[in-house]
Amino acid sequence: MPSDFALKSMNAVHRGLIKLTRGKVGWHAAMPVLELTTIGRKSGQPRSVLLTSPHQQGDTLVVVASRGGDDTHPAWFLNLRDNPDVEVSLKGSPKRPMLARVADAEERAELWPKISGEFKNYAQYQTKTEREIPLVFLEPR
Repeated sequence: MPSDFALKSMNAVHRGLIKLTRGKVGWHAAMPVLELTTIGRKSGQPRSVLLTSPHQQGDTLVVVASRGGDDTHPAWFLNLRDNPDVEVSLKGSPKRPMLARVADAEERAELWPKISGEFKNYAQYQTKTEREIPLVFLEPR
């Protein structure tokens, strides 16, 4: 599974690509890319990460807390679980306040087959771990 260093490095390279191309490249990777800002559960400081959103429902975005199929949840997921008040920037737009909500069992049962059917990497990630990979709704405030 990817280390924290590898994940942070990939995010830094992705941010660099966006900056280098002045946003012309990097905001779409088979699905929309967004910047999620959470408040660190330990530090209390803002923490930002680039994520993809494989499903959207109107203004609500769905992200997958897969961490590449690792047995532990991503830090950003733990942060928003403890403090659901987040900020989201879509395609480099200004950040806007949103509320993060973990999909309940019924919502996940409905959405997971759609997401993992269209984006096979998520189905593959689920086979690598015993934890159920959470889906998170990012809803406008």
